[in-house]
Amino acid sequence: MLTGIEEVDWASLGHAYGPADDVPELLRGLASADPAERETALDGMYGAVHHQGDVYDSTLACIPFLLELVADPAVQDRGCIVELLTSIGGIELDDDEELDELGSDEEEFIPAANYAMAAAAIAAGADVFLGLVSDPDPEVRLAAPCALASLHPEPARVLTLLRERLTVERDTEVRLALVAAVGRIALRHASLRAETVDWLDWLARAAQDPGLRLAALAQRARCAPGDIPDDVVPWVTGLLEEIRTSANRAASPGGERAATPTLIGQVRELLEEHAAGRPAPWTEELLRTLHAALDDRVDDRIALILAQLRSPDWGQRSDAIWLCGGLIRVWRGRYEEVVRLVGAQLQDPEPRLREAATSFLERLFELGAPAADALASRLAAGPGAAGPGSAGPGGSPRAAGQSPFVGRSGRDGALLALARAGDTRAVPLLARALEGAEVRRELLYAVDGLGPSAAMLAPLLRRRLAEVEFDERLYDRAAPLLYALAAVRGTQALPEVLRILREAPANRRDWVREAALRTLAAFGPAAREAVPDMRRLLAAESASVATAAARALWAAEGDRGDVLPALERWLRPGTPGTDWCAAAQALGEIGPAAASAAPALRPGLVSRDLWVRVRSAAALWRVSGEASASLPVLLAAWEENRHARVDIAECLAEMGPAASQAQLVVLTELTRRRRHNAREGGSGSHDIHLDEKLLTLCRAALARMERGAF
Repeated sequence: MLTGIEEVDWASLGHAYGPADDVPELLRGLASADPAERETALDGMYGAVHHQGDVYDSTLACIPFLLELVADPAVQDRGCIVELLTSIGGIELDDDEELDELGSDEEEFIPAANYAMAAAAIAAGADVFLGLVSDPDPEVRLAAPCALASLHPEPARVLTLLRERLTVERDTEVRLALVAAVGRIALRHASLRAETVDWLDWLARAAQDPGLRLAALAQRARCAPGDIPDDVVPWVTGLLEEIRTSANRAASPGGERAATPTLIGQVRELLEEHAAGRPAPWTEELLRTLHAALDDRVDDRIALILAQLRSPDWGQRSDAIWLCGGLIRVWRGRYEEVVRLVGAQLQDPEPRLREAATSFLERLFELGAPAADALASRLAAGPGAAGPGSAGPGGSPRAAGQSPFVGRSGRDGALLALARAGDTRAVPLLARALEGAEVRRELLYAVDGLGPSAAMLAPLLRRRLAEVEFDERLYDRAAPLLYALAAVRGTQALPEVLRILREAPANRRDWVREAALRTLAAFGPAAREAVPDMRRLLAAESASVATAAARALWAAEGDRGDVLPALERWLRPGTPGTDWCAAAQALGEIGPAAASAAPALRPGLVSRDLWVRVRSAAALWRVSGEASASLPVLLAAWEENRHARVDIAECLAEMGPAASQAQLVVLTELTRRRRHNAREGGSGSHDIHLDEKLLTLCRAALARMERGAF
């Protein structure tokens, strides 16, 4: 085994952490009889030799040995090695695009060449995967179909093999993997797509196993998304019910393994915990595939999620919540009933379901209002209530007095969701949280949506700010408190705010000062005691500090004598864009009283920096009331950068009739189904809130434009 491994000059090769002289030990570890040693070696392969999907020269050198290990039936956990090979060789690059991205430096072309060589090397030995579809080890059979679909150079041959194997395979998850691999081949090879879609359609209707029918339907939708049947929702709902009630559920492949202190071991344990107690955990991935194929058919996707949320199976309800998280993040729609039903899950005895519901509701802000009663009820039940028949994962009894909010989100997550929904029932609960030892910082940033009722929090916020120590964590602790004090206009905390402003140590001092000055600006005339400090900081070398001082000084005194020159000094040629933007925003907040600064703002309208153009145009309108110069800049930026639309829409709403030529732009935005800030493969905690804010501003702008037309 591993013949010739000593003949490779591993020390001359490299991986993510330097010379690859440790790779022979990793390869031998993969063949070890000790499960912990095998998992540690696999973790090392992913962590160094195939770090974050990279392919190094040492990765290429490993391929023959990995193929040899896969072919040896005496090696255990070969399914993991098949998955590793699939990852190494399955990355598909568009040569032209890749070369354009890499640039002209010759050394930068090496990674692209490595990917191509890896794919070629594994394809040359891919016949080894053909025999694995009938391997006695179910984990090997589970990994083999994807490897064949991704790596074997004869897709028609593989397609025939996979379909034949499906007639004799008895392991449920392996059968699903076979169907997924068939779909993968159809997507990668257009010449085979039509016949494959027909076969998948037949299987979705004819297979005896409802899980297999659901898998075929999901792959059919994936391969032919434009031809998904109109009755897909009742079809899928019926299959899920069949799966739930079926008496012949196959066990998941593989048994328990010893825990190992590796990243792979931790991921495996999380997956096992997620699947524990669920008879058909594999439905989650099938539904995810189906939802991806349905794409912008939002109403169908909502209907499917609603059906899942009403299922007696808590696992299906949990899947529905996670799937809806992806849906609502990307697509606009009517989610009131979905949110209400998700809120109802907060009373369920299953902690994983409550955690999923809480995590989902945290990100909804105003869209979370239909779940407010459920959130308030759950919080009112107290930390010891876990619901009737409460049990942990897999049905294990919960310890008495254990918090009903377990896992990542916790009890604070429910409170955060309630506060972000703007429900005033969160205020006394926030007060109780402020009396505790630690307060989740997001809770403090949610205070600004609670209106006048949150004023009662000011004394507690003041006390906590007074307790903040002047160490390296000053900003992290003080900034959320300062933000909350500004939101509730807690002017009684002026001495504590001045203490932070005056005594901030060097570490992140500018950040601390800016946060304190923003709070003083919110205090307005009540902060007159701080005027000397504000005047002193007008001359700060940091634009963020100087402009924040100007805002605070204007709010306290309303005297533009010192404020306007302090701001205009940041509107000069050569000023960095972020500094210019800070000054322009401050001038815009001052409004018509800063009309004399209009000439200083105009050069920003032609800046190469889009944000400088947007901030300058908005400020110019606010100080001068001239739409003719600002509006074309704003509309051009609207099309150029979708992330600027919230700021632009706010300005258009202020302009009203003066922005009437933007009416079509605003109408178009309001008719779009996709959220303006939706991103593939990622999201921010405020993305939904920002898009809903954009819609609100667009409606306000359109209403003002229409009123001005009569």
